[in-house]
Amino acid sequence: MTRILIIGHGRMGRLVEQFAAEHQCEVAGIVDIGQSIDPSLAFDVAIDFSTAGAVLGNLAAVAAMAGPKGPALQEKGPASRAIVIGTTGWQAHDAEVRATAAQHNIGVLASANFSLGLNAFLLVVEEAARRFAPYSDYGAWIHEAHHIKKVDAPSGTALLLKSAMVKAGYTGAVDISSSRAGSIPGTHTVGFDGPADSVTLTHTVRDRAVFAHGALEAAKWLQGRRGWFAMQDVLSQS
Repeated sequence: MTRILIIGHGRMGRLVEQFAAEHQCEVAGIVDIGQSIDPSLAFDVAIDFSTAGAVLGNLAAVAAMAGPKGPALQEKGPASRAIVIGTTGWQAHDAEVRATAAQHNIGVLASANFSLGLNAFLLVVEEAARRFAPYSDYGAWIHEAHHIKKVDAPSGTALLLKSAMVKAGYTGAVDISSSRAGSIPGTHTVGFDGPADSVTLTHTVRDRAVFAHGALEAAKWLQGRRGWFAMQDVLSQS
């Protein structure tokens, strides 16, 4: 049984709480946005669905609970604390977050999207970008649509998709556009448009519970691990 600490008790945090038992996870505590983490809490993995501005502080608090700096870097045993970061929009502080995690040698799994289907879609997009890369007369674009309350635009997933395309060798411009309307859980479309035809690839989320299920699976996988990981690691090493 993996003991989890839920950070952020909004829509995603409540879904994580709702489905925890289904994934053999026990909720050891819940910390809402603006609250501090009680250092006496006993948990294995924190799941952070708070806000972009709180990510660095939350990670620092979890890291401090994992033990002192210095000698801990040499330990080969399992990590005593780890954190799954599901919040997006904090990437401007990426270097700082990674440095804090490395100082304490804890396990961190950060992802803009925990849907297993989306992460498989990512591989499809990467291969498509690799195939279209040699053809300069084809242009690429990404459009993402989310609910009206989503703050960051473009979405972290859209940026993840673009990164995968660049990694695959696509050097052309990739135009990214965003829509915010109603209660859309999340739709991402990647397109390649040429002089006489177009190819579009789309991933659509019907229920945001898929993100909670993925985050809980990620927490189970991360327990006891040290280092920086992504959902692709979960899929490839499960």
